[in-house]
Amino acid sequence: MTAAELTVDGLTLSAGARRLVRDVSLTAAPGEVIGLVGPNGSGKSSLLRAVYRVLRPDSGRIRVDGTDAWSLPTRKLARTMAAVVQEPGADFDLTVRDIVAMGRAPHKRLLDGDTAEDARLIVSCLAAVDAAELSGRPFDRLSGGERQRVLIARALAQQPSLLVLDEPTNHLDVRHQLQVLGLLRRLPATVLVALHDLNLAAYYCDRIYILSEGSIVSSGPPVEVLTPEMLRDVYGVAGEVVVHPRTGAPHVTFLPGQDAAAGDAGPL
Repeated sequence: MTAAELTVDGLTLSAGARRLVRDVSLTAAPGEVIGLVGPNGSGKSSLLRAVYRVLRPDSGRIRVDGTDAWSLPTRKLARTMAAVVQEPGADFDLTVRDIVAMGRAPHKRLLDGDTAEDARLIVSCLAAVDAAELSGRPFDRLSGGERQRVLIARALAQQPSLLVLDEPTNHLDVRHQLQVLGLLRRLPATVLVALHDLNLAAYYCDRIYILSEGSIVSSGPPVEVLTPEMLRDVYGVAGEVVVHPRTGAPHVTFLPGQDAAAGDAGPL
């Protein structure tokens, strides 16, 4: 597996008369972890849906290794890109192992069964997200956090060159949030991930794109884009940003009870 290059150029998306994303451009070099952050409704999920081909853009292009993603045959795209979405659809009447095994489908013909290598990979992917003990359980009886880890394991089983994730830490406890994001950093793949937690984005992402009202308002390394001014202008909150003495990453502290203009509340 070789990490892919992702290029989004001048992407615009609409839903009826509403503009969801406006003229967005971004790049992800092979092997980078790129974070998308911004308030609810800022366009993060819509942008990701265009990248993994659920929403067709009004204009602009999405290229994977230089090829228009919308021109690729579905099976070929599935061998290159995997997605973990916020709303995976209805409950499946399948076991956890069956769900993860779906990730191998793009790599085999229609009626092919699992090979020994498939079986090894399925076990490995479940173990990677601390879900090995869930293998035989019905997927529809899992907790939200357990389901999320299984869906991430399914994406890993696809062995993608590009992995797109929409809020993958939703429903996860702190230990599994750190485990999953640490795993993403170690993958031999390019990662595009939407995150709400700015401190997780600061620590795990190489670069961050900040969206507001469907447009990118800032982009760059976390230390450059995570600023008190950005918190005020984009999120409408007051906060402080310092370099954490142990991690070396920027660390955001919000100031509750204090609006973005002025106030006197202490840090959270």
